[in-house]
Amino acid sequence: MSFWTEIWDVIWWFLTIFVFIAYLMALFSIISDLFRDHKLNGWAKAVWFIFLIFLPFLTAIVYLIARGRGMSERAQKQAAAAQSATDEYIRSVSGGAPAPAAEIAHAKQLLDSGAITPDEYEKLKQSALSRA
Repeated sequence: MSFWTEIWDVIWWFLTIFVFIAYLMALFSIISDLFRDHKLNGWAKAVWFIFLIFLPFLTAIVYLIARGRGMSERAQKQAAAAQSATDEYIRSVSGGAPAPAAEIAHAKQLLDSGAITPDEYEKLKQSALSRA
């Protein structure tokens, strides 16, 4: 075998593996979208799934053309719900922003200990009151 034949064989294998992995990713996206769609009844989901098994490439292309817009909308809703849940969890764990009264009390403690001047205390107090 010549050098160029071996190189083209390697390129062909890389291309084949790339297409296969891309197909698997599309297939798993379609299957997860089938289970995520609450408007589609069970029989329709089963029919899509059976066609994905017996006519995989054709069914995947038809599914992406026919239901692609809904697929992206469901994915966006799921991402927004996950982001909202994450934000809510972070707020619940962090305790949120301190209340203005707590900030003023902390500033008063700093003033009493001599760590800040009365002018700095007034600035902190006004800042806390303006955020309330």
